[in-house]
Amino acid sequence: MALAAGTILGQCEIRSPLGAGGMGEVYRAHDTRLNREVAIKVLPESVSSDPERLRRFEQEARAAAALNHPNILAVYQMATHEGVSYMVTELLEGETLRERLRRGAIPLRNAIDYGVQIARGLAVAHEKGIVHRDLKPENLFLTRDGRVKILDFGLAKLALPQTFVTVHTLNLVS
Repeated sequence: MALAAGTILGQCEIRSPLGAGGMGEVYRAHDTRLNREVAIKVLPESVSSDPERLRRFEQEARAAAALNHPNILAVYQMATHEGVSYMVTELLEGETLRERLRRGAIPLRNAIDYGVQIARGLAVAHEKGIVHRDLKPENLFLTRDGRVKILDFGLAKLALPQTFVTVHTLNLVS
């Protein structure tokens, strides 16, 4: 289901396609109420009629929306308009880690920086009881300003947040 430029979904106007995958099509759009550029992930009709795939789409939106971290894609809204389920997110400029790896090896300094950013994002998710379960280069986005964004929480496992107990040892010196 390709959406044409000018199509209105809620308060957003579709501008152009950005990409497509198994769980949806992504478009650049303009949020007319907040006057900002956003991305809209639309669930294809063939998928939205499948209750399990629709559940995964909703879970992805809820899991990501529950997280507020610079290394996790920000989800602004999830809605349905005339039978079309969609999610509104921040608009990212850059490329996936998979696309970057196709051009060759990443310098060690950058690889370490990316690893630290990914670990920080995942740590926040784990603190909230969310386990991504589909971390791969296609679900890691490198922004033009060097930030890594974790995408696609569609296979995430939602559990109770971990409670960490810190044990302190008291050393007495006489």
